[in-house]
Amino acid sequence: MKAIDPFASSHALLGEAGVPSLLERIEQLAGDLEPGEKERIGGIITDRARAPESVRDAVSTRLMECFRLTQSRGAFGLLYELNGPHLIIQVAARLRRYGSHVEPGDVLQEVFFNVYRYPYRFDATREDAFRVWSAMIVRNTVLKYLRSLSRSGRAEVPYEDLPEQPETNEVTPLGGVIESESREECARVYLNYLQLYLQFYSMLSDRERRALHLVEVEEWSYRQTADELEIKLENLKMVIFRARRKIHRSMRRVFDGLSPDCRPARDPGSGASAVEERSGVPVSSHDLTGSVEDASSQ
Repeated sequence: MKAIDPFASSHALLGEAGVPSLLERIEQLAGDLEPGEKERIGGIITDRARAPESVRDAVSTRLMECFRLTQSRGAFGLLYELNGPHLIIQVAARLRRYGSHVEPGDVLQEVFFNVYRYPYRFDATREDAFRVWSAMIVRNTVLKYLRSLSRSGRAEVPYEDLPEQPETNEVTPLGGVIESESREECARVYLNYLQLYLQFYSMLSDRERRALHLVEVEEWSYRQTADELEIKLENLKMVIFRARRKIHRSMRRVFDGLSPDCRPARDPGSGASAVEERSGVPVSSHDLTGSVEDASSQ
């Protein structure tokens, strides 16, 4: 029995001998092509510097773009003839990789079905766009086909070869309850944090509160805030740092079950703070706890 090559016409269209036939096929599609497209494709076909594969890829990209715009059946048919031979080789190679005995021709039909279904996803920016896009479709189609067999216990696909699947947005009654409770718990915890922050913010000195408000709420720059408070820029940075650290440490102590111990800084006009103001050099011993202890001993 004589074997029949289903892609015999493809072999006849590629190469120098097939140039007239391919040009004739393009001429038949002239009514479906955009203005100037026939001449563009003709230039690709008659370019003797191109290899047959380059001609196939470039012409296929233009045909796919035509199909995307016009849904031309003729363009899709020629696309199938030109790309069937090398795509079925890709399909067969992937099936062998997974040890599958599925008929490559069956999967190839699914590949072109996906090409037909999703033309709007095609981007013809690159000349070889169809070759790259179709290779991705081959991969995804083979894996999808094997997954369908795997569900019936007839095939296995390595996990690393599975494409990323979109998350389903289906919400079950239990999932809805869990999500609702999670939102409520998150809101409750957030309010606790805000209440603690406000409580310890109110325990800061007037200058510390003013500095934090200008920087964190009004979004003033450090330089603007220093000018407003009439202190040096280095001193402002230390005020901001210590105020934030007081709040942070006090909140942490509350979560640890201890007393907050958050007290305002000393009057800027007295003691080491005054020295710090005048000299512009921070007094290292006056950290958060130190300043609190000094303030309480006075």
